[in-house]
Amino acid sequence: MQHEKFLLACFINLCSSHFTLSAIKKYKITAIENLIATSDSVLVINFWATFCKPCVEEIPDLIKYTNKYKKDKVALHLISLDLEDYYPAKIKKFVAAKKYVANITWLDETNADYFCPIISPDWSGAIPATLIVNRKNGYRKFYEKKFTAAEFENALKAALNIY
Repeated sequence: MQHEKFLLACFINLCSSHFTLSAIKKYKITAIENLIATSDSVLVINFWATFCKPCVEEIPDLIKYTNKYKKDKVALHLISLDLEDYYPAKIKKFVAAKKYVANITWLDETNADYFCPIISPDWSGAIPATLIVNRKNGYRKFYEKKFTAAEFENALKAALNIY
């Protein structure tokens, strides 16, 4: 019996170490501005919500292709626009169920008229929305749409000057 308990404990530890979810951070828009201004990575900043079906559908491709180009210093930040009562427990539970492995942050802002134009003057507030920035070559492009896998990879290649 003792041996079985030990094996079960080892199995649980192994499974939990394979997928660990760190705390969901809370950012103001100024923190995102600072991230953009100081990053030496190509940033993919995706605005999404747990209730947004197109958002949830595109996230696996965002994760896949940012990981594919990780050697080129590409970093993905998934910024949740969920309501305040979703933060952090409901977002964390959702992310764990989907097994998203990425930087997950909740935007602690309620006034879209304030934060949307900071990201892009063209942003109506609709999601999914993605900003791709490469400070090294001056690339900054905003997309207010759901990406297909090919569209997203092409956008990353453009940001990286890979053709």
